[in-house]
Amino acid sequence: MGATGRGGTPRVIAIVPAYNEQECLARTIGELVSTCPDIDYLVVNDGSSDDTPKICDELRLNHIDLPVNCGLSAAFGAGMRYALEHGYDAAVQFDSDGQHVPSYIPSMVQAMAERDADIVIASRVVAGGSAVGLRGFGAKLITLLIRLTTGQVIGDPTSGMRLYSRSMIEHFSRSFDLSPEPDTIAYLIRRGAKVVEVPTVMRDRQGGTSYLRLSSSLSYMARTCLSLLLFQWFR
Repeated sequence: MGATGRGGTPRVIAIVPAYNEQECLARTIGELVSTCPDIDYLVVNDGSSDDTPKICDELRLNHIDLPVNCGLSAAFGAGMRYALEHGYDAAVQFDSDGQHVPSYIPSMVQAMAERDADIVIASRVVAGGSAVGLRGFGAKLITLLIRLTTGQVIGDPTSGMRLYSRSMIEHFSRSFDLSPEPDTIAYLIRRGAKVVEVPTVMRDRQGGTSYLRLSSSLSYMARTCLSLLLFQWFR
């Protein structure tokens, strides 16, 4: 995992993209800090038009502000560059809407160290659950396409809670075309990255605005599947 902090403990940062998350951001960060006091965090305010910037300032949250709404990939990329510049050993992608449970982060860090993984995915499937509805169908299709293109089975490819090693932080920081999406995970597997899954339970969104709505969800699934089948081979 690269250089470590005092006592050999890896320095881990949670990257928390936030777009119009005034309803749950304070609660999400409060739970993260109280549950994982040894893990740092960075809120990336992605050009929010609600009170998200005000909450970040008033609560003195560690955050950066993007001037306009740039989307999840840009927000996550900004967080990864911050992680690289500040010397972190690993970075966990963590939703600001309360879906992710921070008590699972230590087990992800442990799995990365013990299994020498580059990426650790918090998986509902490994825990015996699954996404439902359209997202569930799309996740199963993406799992199939990843297996066909890489030979590896990723049970929960649409999980947004992923831990990345120092080498992956460097990749994401220096590459303009990497995003925190399943097709990128498949691309990195084909490039030699070791990806493992650990069991987790996730909650429903606690409020706020999702990056994906029905129309954008359909477009997302179509783009991801097309990339897995075609575009990523030219990267």
